[in-house]
Parts: sequence; C-alpha cells; structure tokens
Amino acid sequence: MHTFHFTENIRTAWDEEKEEWYFSIVDVVSVLTDQPNQRGASNYWAKLKQRLREEGAGQLLTNCQQLKLKSPKDGKRYLTDVADTQQLLRIIQSIPSPKAEPFKLWLAEVGRERIEETIDPELTIDRALETYLRKGYTREWVNQRLQAIQVRKELTDEWDARGVQRGSEYAILTDEISRAWSGMTTRQYKRFKGLKKRISVII
Repeated sequence: MHTFHFTENIRTAWDEEKEEWYFSIVDVVSVLTDQPNQRGASNYWAKLKQRLREEGAGQLLTNCQQLKLKSPKDGKRYLTDVADTQQLLRIIQSIPSPKAEPFKLWLAEVGRERIEETIDPELTIDRALETYLRKGYTREWVNQRLQAIQVRKELTDEWDARGVQRGSEYAILTDEISRAWSGMTTRQYKRFKGLKKRISVII
C-alpha cells in the first residue's frame, strides 16, 4: 500500500484494469517548481524530458502514458502526460526544488530500510507492525493481519513447490479462492468494496 496523499491541484486517474493510480506530470511539476501558470509548467516538463533523455532515462519516458484529463480552465478533456507512482517518484528525483527535497530524502530512507531488510528480514515484520499501529489499527487487528500474510506466504510457497507460475496462474488460483468465499473474483470484490490503493504524502 502506497502512503502518498496528493492535493486537489494534482489531477489523477485510477486504472481499474492495472489497479494503479496515474498522476498528471505537468500538475506535479507546477506545484514543485511554483510555476506561475500551466504554460510555464508545460515548458519546464518539456525541458526536463530532454534532460532525462540525455541522462539515459529514455525508457522511463517511453513508459509514460497519456490520458484524457479534465482541464481546470475550460472543463474539457485533453491528452495529458501521466505517470504511475514509480515513474512519478523518478521524475521528482530529477527536479531541483526545495519542495522536491522531502521526497528525495524519503526515497533515500526507504532505500536504506530495504537494504537493512535484506540483511535482517525480521525488520520487515517489525516495520509492518509499526506502520499499522501508527495508522490507528489495534494490536489485535495487526496480529490477525500478520497471521493472514503468513498464511498467504505458506500458500504461495506451496504453489511454487508445485510449479505454479507467478502472474496469470497465481491470479487464477487467487480468483478461485475469492469466488469460494465471496462469490466474486478478486477484482470484482475490490470494485464492490471500493478498494483502491491509498495515497497519503502531501505535495
């Protein structure tokens, strides 16, 4: 689960098929660089794209998509460069702005934690516990959640041992389990409950 929250100034779109949020790159650039208007943000993004290409980040730009987002000026929808969370954070890393600095520091901290967790995997469990408690969940709920994760891990280990391929075959089996107790596929259940990745760091 991502922990980002973007203000209303950032246009977003939810892709139900990919279960992924997409963010208007121009809007993020505008906020982080204090551009006076949309044209200034668009020009900044054009120059930044050129610099990223020169730095060898062409694959990042190739993978960025365009979606029709509503314009704040006239309410009409126009094709707009968008990025998923991973792409957006990479772009933010390339923006020399005081407002971008907290994100860069956060990414450095996350990188350090991941390295520590490869050395001592138990840290992953400890940090998950701390995160859930900070979010206000009870210790009983957290313990049940961690037990559910362990059960899921044992199940996927068994699938691996039996030669089940990760990806589509995992999804098929997961859907069968979901149907057995809810009568719906995993995606249908998420749609029914209105479940989406939550986003909670403020730009």
